[in-house]
Amino acid sequence: MLELEHHFNCPYCGENISMFLDISVKKQQYIEDCEVCCNPIKISYEFENEDLMTFEAASIEQ
Repeated sequence: MLELEHHFNCPYCGENISMFLDISVKKQQYIEDCEVCCNPIKISYEFENEDLMTFEAASIEQ
């Protein structure tokens, strides 16, 4: 499995966190808890070939 480490700021607490994205899955959306504040983050990303084209880490609150 090919992975890419990606750093971003939590939309709740603002802490810089990182996660490994699976390059073999070209487009993905899921919920993952922040490793610092434990709030749920909606993660969305898309790869083209092995390049990360879009990434969004958003609050699930409306």
